[in-house]
Amino acid sequence: MTAFNSLFALALVFFIAHVFLLFTSFGKSGYRKLRYFYSHLTLWIAGGLAFLLAVLYAGKNESGILDVFDTPGKQLLIPGIVVVLSLAAHTIVHFLVIPKYQLEKK
Repeated sequence: MTAFNSLFALALVFFIAHVFLLFTSFGKSGYRKLRYFYSHLTLWIAGGLAFLLAVLYAGKNESGILDVFDTPGKQLLIPGIVVVLSLAAHTIVHFLVIPKYQLEKK
């Protein structure tokens, strides 16, 4: 397996873990803060790996998607998107999801 494939697989695993942890952070037993934190952490790691892939392989015909990120400015969009996704998710959880759990406890 090439380094590209290994990094890509690792990024994919972390993103799948992010989705799983995010959706299992909330349930009948309540809001799980640590699991929710790990969901964000896995998103940041997946974004970091995607950024590393873009830095190392953009413009080298390894991936048509990565070739789009062929300049440093475009590559910086990756961590920017991760930050925006993380902030958006945190805002939704803070203002919509957590109040729901607080109402159910009363």
